[in-house]
Amino acid sequence: MRRPILLLALLLLLAGCTTDSDSRASAPRWRPRPGVAWQWQLSGRIDTSVDAPVYDIDGFDRSGATVAALHRKGRKVICYLSTGAWEDWRPDAKKFPRSVIGKGNGWKGERWLDIRRTNVLEPLMAARLDMCRDKGFDAVEPDNMDGYRNTTGFPLTAADQLRYNRLLAKLAHDRGMAVGLKNDLDQIPRLVKDFDFAVNEQCAQYGECAALKPFVEADKAVFHVEYELPTSRFCAQSRRLKLSSMLKKYELGAWRRAC
Repeated sequence: MRRPILLLALLLLLAGCTTDSDSRASAPRWRPRPGVAWQWQLSGRIDTSVDAPVYDIDGFDRSGATVAALHRKGRKVICYLSTGAWEDWRPDAKKFPRSVIGKGNGWKGERWLDIRRTNVLEPLMAARLDMCRDKGFDAVEPDNMDGYRNTTGFPLTAADQLRYNRLLAKLAHDRGMAVGLKNDLDQIPRLVKDFDFAVNEQCAQYGECAALKPFVEADKAVFHVEYELPTSRFCAQSRRLKLSSMLKKYELGAWRRAC
């Protein structure tokens, strides 16, 4: 009569051995909806008091404790990473071979990556996404996702960009995290199904916000910022389009003015 009890105990023990990573990957991932407010802070001391249900913060610079503190306040937290450009100050910078590092992208210490070289970049990006997952982030914002439209030093094509962006989306999803498409407006129609939300800079200034409609129509959030236009110049349009819009300063500190 003891065998069923022992078998039940063994099954319970095995169930308890499921790793956090396995549980997280099998759980439904977060899916932000259009119009949800957000805060994007990549510099300075994180101000956790901002009344926004979504925070987007630097994945390397911020600790799991910061993510946990935001979770205790009911926030969802996005992990900012540069996935299309090399940054010379990151702790893993020396792991990138020179052959995949191209021309500067206009920001000090940053250079475009040869996204065709997925054999080199995939394990490096997977390790970064592991870091985001292990710190407890809910989602990832991969930056510099439109190298093919810039002077990178490599003959990148639209097909190269689609392949790389979809790879990053899969890597994030495999780890149970949502993922956002950063800019890359021209490829939205082909990528909207692969991504859970969009992040855009200055679509109002350049008259491009209508290109983001496929995300909203798919019931996916568009997190949008302007730097140079006053809110009076873009908030009315943002409300019509159901964008999550705000005015920020280029350094992306705590200051914000939401629509």
